[in-house]
Amino acid sequence: MAATSLAANRIRGREREELARELENRVSGEVRFDAYSRVLYSTDASIYQMEPVGVVVPRNAADVRAVIEVAKDNGVPVLPRGGGTSLAGQTVNHAIVIDFSKYLNQLLEINREEQWARVQPGMVLDQLNREVASQGLMYAPDPTTSNRACVGGGIGNNTCGAHSVIYGKTLDHIQEVSAVLADGSLADFRTLDADELEAKLSGTGLEADIYRGIRRIARENRAEIEARYPRINRRVSGYNLDEFLTDEKFNMAQMVVGSEGTLCVVTESKINLVPRPTMTALSVLHFRDIVEASEATREVLKHDPSSVEVMDKILLDRSRESLGHSRSMSFIEGDPGALLAVEFYGETEAELSGKMDSLKEDMTRRRLGYACVNLLDRSAQAAVWNVRKAGLGLLMSIHGDAKPLPFVEDPAVDPENLGEFVRRFDEIVHNHGTQAAYYGHASVGCLHIRPLVSLKDSAGVATMVSISDEISDLVKEFGGSMSGEHGDGIVRGVWTEKMFGSQIYEAFRDVKRTFDPQGIMNPGKIIDCPPMTDNLRYGDDYQASSLSTTLDFTMDTNFAGAVEMCNGMGACRKLDGSMCPSFMATREEEHSTRGRANLLRAALSGKLPEGSISSQRLYDAMDLCLECKACKAECDSGVDMAKLKYEFLDNYYKVNGRPLRNRVFAHINRISRLGSRFAPVSNWMASNSIGRFFAASFLGIHPKRRMPAFQRETFPKWFEKHRGDSPQPPLNPPQSPFTKGGGIAAATRNGGSETATSEGQAVQTVVLFNDTFMNYNYPQVGKAAVELLEAAGFNVELANAGCCGRPMISKGMLSKAVEYARHNVDLLYRYAEAGVAIVGCEPSCTLSFRDEYPEMLQDEKSRKVAEHVYMIDEFLMMLQEEGRLNLEFGDEIKKVLFHGHCHQKALAGTASSVGVLGLPPGMEVELVNAGCCGMAGSFGFEKEHYDISMTIGKQALFPAVNGKGEDWEVAVTGVSCRQQIEDGTGRKARHLVEILRDALV
Repeated sequence: MAATSLAANRIRGREREELARELENRVSGEVRFDAYSRVLYSTDASIYQMEPVGVVVPRNAADVRAVIEVAKDNGVPVLPRGGGTSLAGQTVNHAIVIDFSKYLNQLLEINREEQWARVQPGMVLDQLNREVASQGLMYAPDPTTSNRACVGGGIGNNTCGAHSVIYGKTLDHIQEVSAVLADGSLADFRTLDADELEAKLSGTGLEADIYRGIRRIARENRAEIEARYPRINRRVSGYNLDEFLTDEKFNMAQMVVGSEGTLCVVTESKINLVPRPTMTALSVLHFRDIVEASEATREVLKHDPSSVEVMDKILLDRSRESLGHSRSMSFIEGDPGALLAVEFYGETEAELSGKMDSLKEDMTRRRLGYACVNLLDRSAQAAVWNVRKAGLGLLMSIHGDAKPLPFVEDPAVDPENLGEFVRRFDEIVHNHGTQAAYYGHASVGCLHIRPLVSLKDSAGVATMVSISDEISDLVKEFGGSMSGEHGDGIVRGVWTEKMFGSQIYEAFRDVKRTFDPQGIMNPGKIIDCPPMTDNLRYGDDYQASSLSTTLDFTMDTNFAGAVEMCNGMGACRKLDGSMCPSFMATREEEHSTRGRANLLRAALSGKLPEGSISSQRLYDAMDLCLECKACKAECDSGVDMAKLKYEFLDNYYKVNGRPLRNRVFAHINRISRLGSRFAPVSNWMASNSIGRFFAASFLGIHPKRRMPAFQRETFPKWFEKHRGDSPQPPLNPPQSPFTKGGGIAAATRNGGSETATSEGQAVQTVVLFNDTFMNYNYPQVGKAAVELLEAAGFNVELANAGCCGRPMISKGMLSKAVEYARHNVDLLYRYAEAGVAIVGCEPSCTLSFRDEYPEMLQDEKSRKVAEHVYMIDEFLMMLQEEGRLNLEFGDEIKKVLFHGHCHQKALAGTASSVGVLGLPPGMEVELVNAGCCGMAGSFGFEKEHYDISMTIGKQALFPAVNGKGEDWEVAVTGVSCRQQIEDGTGRKARHLVEILRDALV
């Protein structure tokens, strides 16, 4: 292409292709200029959407330099990007996006003695801290997005976090940066002594121009800088000219920090590390409203806390309703209007207890707040921090078009004035007919305040602008900063001149021109921004079609509304927990929950070509979703990608036809019944070379996978013999069969008790849902369950309902799944109506009753049945907690490593499994710290998925199992998990009911 400037947002067709080819010839990394890749990088966690020119994923610093050289020659902007979690629009632009997160994400060097590390920009903050923890060190800046935000992004944003009251900002922790300048030249910015500075000033080239220019700009504007820069801890707006008023410790890296990629591109940094605290404690102070909590902050700070975080009622209410947090809200007393989570560092429990007691006494004496909960236990503290860190996502989980949006969510003022500032802020919000959610860093006067606004209509857009204007006046009046840590980007960049004055604003322009004469480095951020109402992801002209669905989407209006629940915060890009296994394995934006949601929304709203919703390309993006449901629990915004995928597949196959393999796996119940009838011949046929060839060639099953063996004696046959060959009672006889003696056993969820009334001695009945795998492949699981329940005093009845329909749901055969769901609900409703517990052993089957059935059938009967369905470990643990579990265990010493099934972790949790396994007095139980096993039903059997399936297993599960000796038994609840563990480690896992049954006296 000719070396002439192009309007980046107008690059089309041949120009784009030529630019892509030029980059492909220059870089060793990946060049992606297709429409789908551009959509994937068109949003971040802000309210904006700007389609990039293309995307480059560099493998090394040389690639980065090549990109900038090509961009310079063609006059095309460049945008460096890490996790894409920016809230002000910093990481979207009509530019070539450079994604550092996939390859340039390594810790290069640690110096324990001098307490520093050298890192690449794409390294995730939590990953960095895990790697340096063994040295007793940590990187101090700790934003709430630390589990997916990258070091480079933190440098660009001048990240702070919850502990900045003692550690300061990123600016205080950057020693050096290696950067590619706007002309493609390289620079290493570090602290210079007088001689070194003089040598730089007298040099040639762009780097020398930068040194001379920044020194001149700072000196010429010294008086205005001293007068106009806010005198608070948390100012991250504008450029850091205030760091260059003298030649002492002259370090150009300090200008790069907080520059949002508008000056140069960082390829490596040398950062400070600090000692990890020995111990911590939390005092959770309860207040009647947010103003009282804000006013109390200045008194709390007199106790030298390491952090003071505020959470308001809206956030706390969302937490109570969240699947991922509702089980860990015990730190709350009553119904507070706001909380202050006050953290202390200390060397001993006695020291920490003293600090907490002193704070509590002071608050009581001053009559501030109404309760104080002191926490020394690490897990209890973690629950509080998890809620606080989830604040952004939890608030965005509010259904409907009006959302708590980030546009004035980052002001910072002196903590002394925080109470009055919050009162005045709230007045402005209420005067605009809405409300706001409050959370953030009270310790440094930086609150994340989010007014509820809909940007899908012109009135909402006008409200956003009006609130922003009035809040900027308020912040200026209080001597504060519009940004305390989230940066300017677009949404606050429009107020930069107002906040700093015209002289400083011109100085900022001079800084930009000095570093970037051609204006190609992430233009339109901090200064010279487009209007805040341009480039909105949802504007008053936004329209989206939807899909005709089977599942219930009324809470989100429709399918499109459910897709739009993704706000771009990117929690699905984290590298721990369960969400998102395909992203963890690939480090690809496309294979994150956010990426899939972006593509679905683009297809529905016309950002992608017509027909994209049923295209092969979109299918490829959805394909690696393992339907693990981790996002349902761990995405605080409530995106349920598994549910969206079910409907997508249903629609896709209606348009494109359904393949044979899809039908085979969907009808695994019928195939298994047939396989058991002809076992062992069927097993021989499936395992010999001919059978394996057929499976690989016609069904696409990977040759290294073995289907579970069919059992000649099925579980129902065993059960009949176990009952003395007497026929099983009908499921709905004229008189209640639920207890012998005429009584009815009533079991209710959520703290209810199961009771038996009797005429004589009652024997309580429980219904066991015998799933396909229990029936035909692993009857030993059913046997153990029956023997365990009978030992506990129950009369066990089999549901004998047939397939749960889960395979059909997973394969997008929703109309057929509805038939199975209706059959099963009709069959089991009378039990539920009478209050009898229905228990199951296979999580994906059992939990379908609680998750998908009510959404497919949308009636009272399905909801009633769902209320009475339990995982067997939940049921046993409920009885134990109520003092009614009558099981006698031996005292044999045994070690058990437990891995929870994904659906179990998402919908029920693993606490009950760990709890019941720990009931035998000699049992030592350890929970595997791993997410998805990688099998995910049929997913890991399919040949195109085998490699990624095993990669997922190798990340955490396989090492955890291999790290335990043969004296450890591996326990699971899911069939997929036991198969994957055997394939990946050679170890045979067993269902927890088998282990518990063997532990009985």
